[in-house]
Amino acid sequence: MALFRDRADVSVRPATPDDDAAVTRVQLRAWRASRADVLGAAALEEIDAGVVRERWAAAIAAPPSRAHRVLVACDGPRVVGFAATAPVPDGDATAVEVLALEVDPDHQKSGHGSRLLAACVDLAREDGATSVVTWVLEGDPARERFLAGSGLGPDGAERTLTTGTGASAVERRWVAAI
Repeated sequence: MALFRDRADVSVRPATPDDDAAVTRVQLRAWRASRADVLGAAALEEIDAGVVRERWAAAIAAPPSRAHRVLVACDGPRVVGFAATAPVPDGDATAVEVLALEVDPDHQKSGHGSRLLAACVDLAREDGATSVVTWVLEGDPARERFLAGSGLGPDGAERTLTTGTGASAVERRWVAAI
């Protein structure tokens, strides 16, 4: 016997101060599932969840500007994903950067990422942006497929990040007109 919901009980909404723990949980679970091969499982296990939670609490409760946003994806009352956006660092007022977009591994492939990205784009358009940018860690083909399917593509820019353990990783910038 198949069970069906009478209505979709999924949504995206602005994060509230009570969401900091859920956002932290989703981020750490998602990173450990998707980034261990590139960054190393040991490095990811050393991340201090308390520090991460403090940073999300500050980002949610006291963003640096109205253009800085944290959104959460919900399945019923449970937060299962999040996205964070901000103006691009170079001051280009026509572009918004998706700083983070993560969905809990147990809830991926359910449309939460697409809903989060669509909400980010809608809010960026409301603010007058004409493009969206994000950075993709080398070695993350699932994220590349997701972004390509959403209309973003690499523009050739890349940067190298160094972890606290001295390891480095390359990120490539992906962009789209909106």
